[in-house]
Amino acid sequence: MLIADTGKGIDNELKDKIFSPNFSTKTSGMGIGLALSKRIIENANGQISFESEVGKGTTFTILIPLHS
Repeated sequence: MLIADTGKGIDNELKDKIFSPNFSTKTSGMGIGLALSKRIIENANGQISFESEVGKGTTFTILIPLHS
């Protein structure tokens, strides 16, 4: 699954922190959304990653294996 936006992108110095609990670039919110999402995806034996370019946007890739 791909999720993309055309927002401002993620600065290089913030990329290592993006999945950290309580990290946010916003003045409101708790900064747990991406950390919680990553934990849920990894608990399902999946992976989440992203590519971002400042001024162009960000694309998150989520891979979750099929269960038979």
